[in-house]
Amino acid sequence: MSEELAIIRGGKAEQYKSLFPQIKALVGDEKDVIANLANVSAALKEAFNFFWVGFYLVKDDELVLGPFQGPIACTRIQKGKGVCGSAWEDTKTFVVTDVDAFPGHISCSPLSKSEIVVPLLKNNQVIAVLDIDSKELATFDEVDKQYLIELCEWLVTVI
Repeated sequence: MSEELAIIRGGKAEQYKSLFPQIKALVGDEKDVIANLANVSAALKEAFNFFWVGFYLVKDDELVLGPFQGPIACTRIQKGKGVCGSAWEDTKTFVVTDVDAFPGHISCSPLSKSEIVVPLLKNNQVIAVLDIDSKELATFDEVDKQYLIELCEWLVTVI
């Protein structure tokens, strides 16, 4: 596949449905984890114009910044800290409509207003989290949650 996306504008569900086959084709037979996570981050950011999209990888009992698109970010996050650390600890997706209202939120950027974090599970263990931030309040909803969980479930099968 060429390294460009056919961006569909419209409802979120239609955008995700259009994007996923393109991400799968982009990843193709590539086995390099960093390359795949980088391209997934770029595709999501380009398709939805999110403020920040990236992955934190579980390494030595903390989350370490992985491939991302957006402004500079926090490098390391402890288990149970902030939205990312909470998603890791609780092994569940967090949809946060207002990050300032989330207890213990870690502010990598004051411009971030809402967030979704999806854990990537392999052999029942969190190996990474997908973190997406928006400059707007209440950007993420059940549609984002459904499709991003689906994306992450597929992603762990190819990384």
